Amino acid sequence: MSAETKTYPDNQILGSIETVSFPEFAAIGEIQGKIDTGALTGALHCTRVFLKDIDGLSVLHFSPFDHPEIDITTKVFEKGTVRSSNGEEEERYFIQTKIKIAGKIYPITLTLANRTVMQWDVLIGKRFLRDNKFLVDVNKGSE
Repeated sequence: MSAETKTYPDNQILGSIETVSFPEFAAIGEIQGKIDTGALTGALHCTRVFLKDIDGLSVLHFSPFDHPEIDITTKVFEKGTVRSSNGEEEERYFIQTKIKIAGKIYPITLTLANRTVMQWDVLIGKRFLRDNKFLVDVNKGSE
């Protein structure tokens, strides 16, 4: 049996861990993100997430990456249910932002979650990977 090698010339290859940044959260700088092909959407670690009504509009406030002194606000968000890898469902907020990864900036949807007990503050899910034609090489950027 011969093994055929498939090539994907239009695809950028990411490792299992990548340095990322969020241009809209410039105060944070670069961090390491986990490329998670098992997760549908990505997740951003936040320790303070709350809604505040201003003039009849709901505004979402959050503080990313254990930085309670940083208060990011958005009026564009959704609330939905996310199922974790252990099967538990949790209500989370979804935001739209931009991520810099592999030298380019892309739009991304992320859920806001308290990931204090997790190893990685940022997960990049398969929907983002598929939409932007990324491939994952687990030997590149491995732990």
